[in-house]
Amino acid sequence: MNPALERALQECANEPIHLSGAVQPHGYLISCQLPDWTIRHVSANVEALTGATPEEMLRHSVREFLTDDLIQAIAETIGFGEPGSPPQRAAVGNIGPMANLCDISVHVADGLVHIEVEPQPRSAGERSPTVVAQTMIARVAGSGDIDDFNQRVAEQVRLLTGYDRVMVYRFRHDDAGEVVAESRDSALPAYLGLRYPQSDIPVQARVLYLRNRIRVIPDATYVPVPILPDRDSHGGPLDLSQMALRSVSPVHLEYLANMGVVASMSISIVAGGRLWGLIACHHRTPRRVPPGVRAAADLFGLFVSMRIASREQQDAVMLEDSARSVRDMLALRLDNAADPRLALQGELDLLNRAIDNDGVGLVQAGHWYSAGRAPDKSRLPGLLDWLRQSNTTGPVSTERAADWSGSADEADGIAGVLALPLDLANDEWLFFFRCEQVEEVRWAGSPEEPFLVDHDGGRIGPRASFAAWHETVRGAGAPWSDADRRVVGRLHMMLRERYRRGALHAELGDVRARRVRLDVREQKTRLLQLSELLEGLVHVSPQEASQLSDRINKLESELQSMIGAVSVANADKP
Repeated sequence: MNPALERALQECANEPIHLSGAVQPHGYLISCQLPDWTIRHVSANVEALTGATPEEMLRHSVREFLTDDLIQAIAETIGFGEPGSPPQRAAVGNIGPMANLCDISVHVADGLVHIEVEPQPRSAGERSPTVVAQTMIARVAGSGDIDDFNQRVAEQVRLLTGYDRVMVYRFRHDDAGEVVAESRDSALPAYLGLRYPQSDIPVQARVLYLRNRIRVIPDATYVPVPILPDRDSHGGPLDLSQMALRSVSPVHLEYLANMGVVASMSISIVAGGRLWGLIACHHRTPRRVPPGVRAAADLFGLFVSMRIASREQQDAVMLEDSARSVRDMLALRLDNAADPRLALQGELDLLNRAIDNDGVGLVQAGHWYSAGRAPDKSRLPGLLDWLRQSNTTGPVSTERAADWSGSADEADGIAGVLALPLDLANDEWLFFFRCEQVEEVRWAGSPEEPFLVDHDGGRIGPRASFAAWHETVRGAGAPWSDADRRVVGRLHMMLRERYRRGALHAELGDVRARRVRLDVREQKTRLLQLSELLEGLVHVSPQEASQLSDRINKLESELQSMIGAVSVANADKP
């Protein structure tokens, strides 16, 4: 990668977007401290709301500017919430000398109560957000196909909000994003199927999307309104992570402008505690979204998140059920084998059903065994070198052929590897393989040019072109999922246990064989001693001679039995 581009990407990743020190101008901020509701911060435009300047409000009680019923509603809302939780809609009421009807949201963070106020241009006839969300949910709930479900989601959000374009945007395993569903004005170009590089939504932005389920920019051409003062009580910048009105990064605003977007809204889709994707809404002109509509969209987004998380859990349960039956059958077969380690060589076809894969391989004592689509034995040194470099005692995985084979052309059409160590001391491993997937990817602009940068790596701005950029991707297989890793983790535990039993069995066999050999030598010595004694006896009675003969015959019989046991023990050894 170009060093200048690397510096620009790092600069983007380090941008403190939660410390912007400003809000968007369509609302107002009042931050106060309990128990006396002393105002510590206000947005610079607050006079237009309350009729009082920021200097006249700071260090005064908010009771001087809001009615008791609004303060009561705010107090009840924060009583039900937890510090650090997203803003909650607390009340709708009249504020200021002009009695402007406003929507009020509140949250608690860093010991302050943050009150966010948005004037309501229209309130008559607004439907209950819960009723609206229920209607939307009913229209998508019956969809059993994930692609159809995503499409219905996009259509319902567009119907609710009226944006020109609504997309369901999913994050891939490599953190790139892809548009998997779209509802749009026919005059707009289609974005469906386009992929966006990871740098378009950097890590710190994804963290905020997890904390704020819904984000709205009514007019991306706005001038930010500073917060006064812009420092907290400790002298540090005010953390605006949870604020719905937080001013957006200038780079993001420029990015929207380059796309021809003036207003936007995003609804987070969260599954399993991770950001699965976004419902992204774009409009070509400024667009206000009333708080009631946002509340309905938020509830609908929660349903979409739960539905997607439930589907992923069902898929994981099905995978685990299938893998469990394979694991139980394999355990039974290995337990009934004289040597579980050697028996594993004959169970590769069964192992091939443990998870979704194209082939399995096993290396034992330098010998290569495989089933299904697996590399040739000549690739084994490269695989083992890659595993040694991983410097781990647990499973090792990759989706890229280049990691273990040098290049895709040398990998025999195989890319993904998931390797389980069975005996590290002897380089014995079990492998699962996945074939290469050749993809024709349509990027929204070149992924190699996420920013405009100067020769020193200084970021000038986001890229200006979003025209489809085609790329053929080779050398990568389907990624190993968390469910795949959980399944093979349990399989690994079972195999390691059988390996230990096999090793213990072999050790016990060696001990028994050594004991028998010692007994043979001991009995042979005794037999020779008796023979010598017999030869030295000249004057013995017939009865004593008969007793000595019986004793010698018995010793010879025991000796023959021991020699047979030694032969069997040696034959059982690998």
